[in-house]
Amino acid sequence: MNPRVTLQDVADRAGVSLTTASRVVNEGPRRVGPRLAQRVNQAVAELGYTANLQARAVATGQSTMIGVVVHDIADPYFSSIAAGLIEAADTRRLLVCMSSTSATETAEREYVALMRAQRARAVILIGSRSDDAAARDALRAEIAAFTRSGGQAVAVGQDLLGVDTVLPENAAGAEALARAMVALGHRRFAVLAGPRGLLTARDRLDGFRAGLAAWNVPLTRVVHGPFTRDGGYEAMSAVLAAPEPLPDCAFAVTDVMAVGALARLRAGGYQVPADIALAGFDDILTLRDVYPPLTTVRLPLKRMGEMAASLILADPFEPADPPELPKPPESPAPPEPHQATDGAGAPLRPRVIPVPGEVILRESTLPRPPADSAN
Repeated sequence: MNPRVTLQDVADRAGVSLTTASRVVNEGPRRVGPRLAQRVNQAVAELGYTANLQARAVATGQSTMIGVVVHDIADPYFSSIAAGLIEAADTRRLLVCMSSTSATETAEREYVALMRAQRARAVILIGSRSDDAAARDALRAEIAAFTRSGGQAVAVGQDLLGVDTVLPENAAGAEALARAMVALGHRRFAVLAGPRGLLTARDRLDGFRAGLAAWNVPLTRVVHGPFTRDGGYEAMSAVLAAPEPLPDCAFAVTDVMAVGALARLRAGGYQVPADIALAGFDDILTLRDVYPPLTTVRLPLKRMGEMAASLILADPFEPADPPELPKPPESPAPPEPHQATDGAGAPLRPRVIPVPGEVILRESTLPRPPADSAN
């Protein structure tokens, strides 16, 4: 068996110095002339040389790895964001190491610690924060240790970790949805509200409640459950088993829960929207195969992943240039990332990119007949 080919072997074969070979192979900031670069690349191909990334990480203090944490990779919300992130990272020849953890800051903290030990270039945390303040503080401390070691950190979710953040406007989107549902004639509402401790679920519930309050319409029932298809199924079961009249409309705080709720309604012989209207949140790709088409709040999930990657790939002290967001009809352009500045006007971290949602009305919430529209 031939011994491992080293960079010195490549330099010798190409007839260049080790420094020149390193600049070509590692694509360093100092460029090498095309003729020398061609000789080095030819030597790499002839010898079958591959870089020792572990040794490079030790030498430079940083690898080409980006650690990504999602709460449930099977959920299209997370996989769509991750897809956008991976595509953006691939253009820079960065390795994405993804982990699906429980929706707890404790699990995320352990992963960030692992990425710090691996000298990862960055970590991206995709998912909701919880109401466990102590666990969140511990996560912030681990992230601070990671950034002190030279890494970068980005969150997709609530702006609570003191890092650059892609911030979906959950409460505002849910509020707009509630106003739209009342405008369609719905008056009795149930919310399939997700886990009690997750702030995304709380934000969407509070936003929907505020939208109803703007029309002086009360929220009839709230049922909590997991952010899963089965969680939506069981939450709808509880709504159907309640002694009060069936609500005009049920709002599931995620589309995945809405799909489970729709399955439960079909199993019980209920028609959507004739017997009860149904709406979700996120506009996941799976909805293309759902009937009736589901009303929802659209978030640009793949582009959110691209935005998170842009915060990693851009200079940390320069404004990021996120991909353009789609604009709802007759609505203003989405806000630019906002930053704090020092006394001289220089930008400071963290940067925050707000991401508005867009209400998408579909057949699952067709207007109520006039006879049912009285308060």
